[in-house]
Amino acid sequence: TGSPAAWAAAGAAVRTLHDAPLPPRTGQAGRSIAALTAELDAECVSLVTDGLLSADLVARNREVAEAALRPWTPAFTHGDLQIAHVFVDGDEVTGVIDWSEAGRGDALYDLATFTLGHEEHLDDLLAGYGTDVDLEVIRAWWSLRSLLAVRWLTEHGFDPFAPGCEGDVLRSRM
Repeated sequence: TGSPAAWAAAGAAVRTLHDAPLPPRTGQAGRSIAALTAELDAECVSLVTDGLLSADLVARNREVAEAALRPWTPAFTHGDLQIAHVFVDGDEVTGVIDWSEAGRGDALYDLATFTLGHEEHLDDLLAGYGTDVDLEVIRAWWSLRSLLAVRWLTEHGFDPFAPGCEGDVLRSRM
């Protein structure tokens, strides 16, 4: 619900993080392409087999997700940069929490995580981030993260099919 200026401030804060010296460890956003592909492929099979998502929805989003499975330049990433982890007062970022997944990784993973379910704020975030990014890769991360999250959310008492959640993100790629 933040203003465009607040989203831009968050983008600037994320850019500062991504420009920081690289930490020694690989984070959640730094999984190898091979590991991520194997995890995604197994999850896609399970989602259809278990009836959580339709084969068409999974196939289309698996196709979109392919763009995220590419070489990337390591950056310092948060690794779980959900909007609930960024505190804003007015139009100023005042804090970021939950650094448990931080480490070397793909900067676009953080940008996608932050805007997952909030596509309407992507331009504001990128205005503050201050550099060109590949929007196809951000959209790919939305599909990939959503495919990987549906089962976990369901098994842990969350509703990935509530308005604005992972189910809507996946349907928006159809």
